[in-house]
Amino acid sequence: MLRTAKKSILSFFLCLSLCFGLFAQPAYAAPAWPNGPSIMAEGGILIDGNSGAVLYGKNIHEQYFPASITKILTALIIIENCSLDEVVTFSHNAVYNVETNSSNANLEEGDRLTVLDCLYAMMLKSANEAANALAEHAASSTEAFSAMMNAKALSLGCTDSHFSNPSGLNNPDHYTSAHDMALIAQAAFQNEVFSQIVSTLYYDLPPTKRNREGLRIYPGHQMIKKNSPNYYAGAVGGKTGYTTLAGNTLVTCARRNGMQLITVVLNGHQTHYSDTRAMLNFGFRNFRCLEISDYDSTYASIENDLTVAGLPTTDLSILRVQENRQITLPNNAEFSDTASSISYELPAGAPKHAAAWIRYDYGGHLVGSTYLLVGHTEPESSPPLREVPLIEPQSLLSEESPGSEIPAESAAEKSSALAFHIPPQVMAAFWILLAAAASAVIGYALLCWFLNQRKRESANRMLRRQRRQQRLQDIGISNDEFQHLLEQKRKRPSLLDGARRRPGKRYKHY
Repeated sequence: MLRTAKKSILSFFLCLSLCFGLFAQPAYAAPAWPNGPSIMAEGGILIDGNSGAVLYGKNIHEQYFPASITKILTALIIIENCSLDEVVTFSHNAVYNVETNSSNANLEEGDRLTVLDCLYAMMLKSANEAANALAEHAASSTEAFSAMMNAKALSLGCTDSHFSNPSGLNNPDHYTSAHDMALIAQAAFQNEVFSQIVSTLYYDLPPTKRNREGLRIYPGHQMIKKNSPNYYAGAVGGKTGYTTLAGNTLVTCARRNGMQLITVVLNGHQTHYSDTRAMLNFGFRNFRCLEISDYDSTYASIENDLTVAGLPTTDLSILRVQENRQITLPNNAEFSDTASSISYELPAGAPKHAAAWIRYDYGGHLVGSTYLLVGHTEPESSPPLREVPLIEPQSLLSEESPGSEIPAESAAEKSSALAFHIPPQVMAAFWILLAAAASAVIGYALLCWFLNQRKRESANRMLRRQRRQQRLQDIGISNDEFQHLLEQKRKRPSLLDGARRRPGKRYKHY
């Protein structure tokens, strides 16, 4: 019962805060959403990898064959479910259940590589036998692994996809959409191990049966190679794909000035790199990211010792917007141009201390979301990655990615977070309610005075009438006779009345 009451109290304060947030919205029209580029591929999308905002899209929910960009989902599942130093043994099925002349790393049945080696072979060399071997290692068969792929895609919010193999080879039952592939890529690039692998410029595989001295492999994605005409400054990596049915497919991630953009191209026609470049340029030139916790004061904290309706709300002592969450807006737009809405139905994967989910919209575009956290003073952090074996530094694009440092929280910030503070919205609500109560009391007092005056006047009129009737009765005149005399007097003309009827001077009006 007490828990239900506290939830009701929390809902009341959140709704009250939302109301004041709505009142603060500006009256002017927000700038229009920028017009996107024109791409030649059948399907394409550009999203902000941090906020998830869709900045541009073309046929984003149409279903296409993905080809080898499927391996992004395969790699993500393997990284999440296997230790990187586990040994994978290549079976006959893994090596030979592939299309003729499809991408491979020249591996043979019986070869043994670590999971990390196989991931590099799959993501850089696009080795289909490595994809099959990893699938069998994680789920005993490629069919069982396909079920894991579909379950993972569903958990990421994919609604247009179905996967039937780990490599992306042609299959009528193997398809995706630009939107779904962007969701998968977003989750993958949030994984440090995945980002490290796809940003690698080369990697040395150990010796195998066919590669006696080992094999140096290079990434197929040209936008991270400085000597390539398709090089793009800030490109982190991604995955290429091609089959005769799928056409050219490409997933790319690029980072500049604190923004991380992800593009997907499906069914391209030799324009996948130019289409990707056009989308990335559009995103970096027209949008910016804002930290939600730095701007949103609508959902403020309810501090310690606050008591509502006699119920202590100690467990609601900290109410704050989750940190390190962003929204993406056009360059000339402001945070106040967004409209926020709150939901108590939490999606899968919500933080432990989440009380509600807040989404932000701008002109019909979802530009970001965050969680409202309750009863937790420390910032939410992502679960730690499993320990990764050291990789030779020369095989990496860079040893450290820019912006990896997290500034330490100062003692002053910590102490201020614990200081007693009543949110402005709560104070505003208190004064508005107080003013409304005072107005109601004053209004009631005036109404009582007015009714009392009316009552007194009515009583006085009644008293005067009674006295008049008494005087008429004393002189022997009835009330009807008195009324008749008054009527005759009114009809009798007087000198004053005649004077009033004489015409006065006329004045000409200009």
